[in-house]
Amino acid sequence: MTPNFSLCVYCGSRPGALPAYTEAAAQVGEWIGRHGGQLVYGGGRNGLMGVVAQATLAAGGRVIGVIPQALVDKEAANTDCTELHVVQTMHERKRLMAEHADAFLALPGGIGTFEELFEVWTWQQLGYHNKPLGLLNSAGYYDGLMGFLRSAVAQGFMGDWQMDMLRVEADATALLPNLVQAAGLTAQARLDEI
Repeated sequence: MTPNFSLCVYCGSRPGALPAYTEAAAQVGEWIGRHGGQLVYGGGRNGLMGVVAQATLAAGGRVIGVIPQALVDKEAANTDCTELHVVQTMHERKRLMAEHADAFLALPGGIGTFEELFEVWTWQQLGYHNKPLGLLNSAGYYDGLMGFLRSAVAQGFMGDWQMDMLRVEADATALLPNLVQAAGLTAQARLDEI
């Protein structure tokens, strides 16, 4: 069965300090599955990664996990994935995830999440893809980052046009339909059908 859309989600392999982060990851996965979508993610079963994958599967969605061999044991590869791709390098992982995605979303996470988000954001500004980017600011997790980015604009290192590439919301139910529509499902009626 072909999914209605494919969303690449970057997030922590830890749960974080607040229950709101886990709740947001579960909500994202449930929304993907309920709307006939496909999750593409880093293939781990721990932390927010595991939560979003299990919620997607429980709601009837497909899950593609992509994990380097070196992290199979460390991140405890999720063998419940619809497809689990074990690759050799992080570069292969990120390339394959991007190829399978219609849009990208970052949930709370650590430096791996930051790096992945900034990489696909950079790729977009350079014209390597035109897939929408989202940042779910659960419980204000990314408030400090957003302040720093606004400072980078004020200091002349970034432009407003770069900030406009990133859709930022605190509520998954507001952000997810926006990302899916921006990925090509532009008619509201069509979005309501999925």
